[in-house]
Amino acid sequence: MVARWWAVVVLVALPSLGAGGDTPEAPPESWTQLWFFRFLVNAAGYASFMVPGYLLVQYFKRRNYLETGRGLCFPLVKACVFGNEPKASDEVPLASRTEPAETTPTWQALKLLFCAVGLQASYLTWGVLQERVMTRSYGATATWAGERFTDSQFLVLMNRVLALIVAGLYCLLCKQPRHGAPMYRYSFASLSNVLSSWCQYEALKFVSFPTQVLAKASKVIPVMLMGKLVSRRSYEHWEYLTAGLISIGVSMFLLSSGPEPRSSPATTLSGLILLAGYIAFDSFTSNWQDALFAYKMSSVQMMFGVNFFSCLFTVGSLLEQGALLEGTRFMGRHSEFAAHALLLSICSACGQLFIFYTIGQFGAAVFTIIMTLRQAFAILLSCLLYGHTITVVGGLGVAVVFAALLLRVYARGRLKQRGKKAVPIESPVQKV
Repeated sequence: MVARWWAVVVLVALPSLGAGGDTPEAPPESWTQLWFFRFLVNAAGYASFMVPGYLLVQYFKRRNYLETGRGLCFPLVKACVFGNEPKASDEVPLASRTEPAETTPTWQALKLLFCAVGLQASYLTWGVLQERVMTRSYGATATWAGERFTDSQFLVLMNRVLALIVAGLYCLLCKQPRHGAPMYRYSFASLSNVLSSWCQYEALKFVSFPTQVLAKASKVIPVMLMGKLVSRRSYEHWEYLTAGLISIGVSMFLLSSGPEPRSSPATTLSGLILLAGYIAFDSFTSNWQDALFAYKMSSVQMMFGVNFFSCLFTVGSLLEQGALLEGTRFMGRHSEFAAHALLLSICSACGQLFIFYTIGQFGAAVFTIIMTLRQAFAILLSCLLYGHTITVVGGLGVAVVFAALLLRVYARGRLKQRGKKAVPIESPVQKV
């Protein structure tokens, strides 16, 4: 019922979302338009910044610049390469779960409702717009089929620019801990975050949005495999049980759902490879951010640092390819796309702020439950708006996946109450 009302609201606010209801089709057959070629070109553009930057950092470290450096550039080099040791007087407590004594149950319930509505509205709208931008045409008329926007990197740039502005304003207006991390260390998480976002947008050209959502939900399986093989980590029985249920549910959905019209095994394989790339890059981002939090920074400082380098990488790569101007021209030709891209960026930035606030007020378990429900609503909303069909078996598979995710949250909470070490919830700083 909630999803149906939300679909009505979105269609009223953006009446063209349902327009151009053609199903996703394969990109142009020119080899320069193949996703793998464009991935390599983007990666080469990022490397043109990463490699010289890495060599420069190593040069300053070998020269022991922190001890011998002088001049106007010394503070900048120190902040970028070596960082700053935080002083005790500069320490600001990080945002934590606080419950003031005067808070009443009614006020807590209102705050929880505010967080839930904010997260659902931000990310459900983001998901609808993401599918609209990447799978439908703009400017279609009775005599012209219109044109599609194909540059996923340009969308990543727009999201990161607005997130950078929001994080910068928040850091200026609200007191933050004294920053101690070397700035260059953000670049690694930023690079993997840009690549994961690119894979996420690009995958929608080949697979349906419900398939993408389920792939995200099943990310716990490769994370556990990597923990077992690389870190020799041991897991509880309930973790193996829920991982097995997730894999069964995903298999039921994929095997029961027929292929999208105009799709082929080749395009489906491309979509699955891109989703695997998204999961791999996103897992690295979360782990690297967890390591950076050892510098006692706030989540908003992390958001600013990662988005700063993301903007640098994407702007540089787009300029090298000559694609920045083309993306701007597409926005000029289609004001509807410009509105969608701007709203997409606003939802992404506001959603991250809602993440920080929700975890600070109610903890990670409540946040995980809200986001798990959001994924289920996103699948339902996508089917209502864009006509994806899900069989009874496929719907049962979706239910199994989300039941397993909620079971993980419940079991983790029980372990925490008993004083046992639960599996840490990954850093939620960059989710989109």
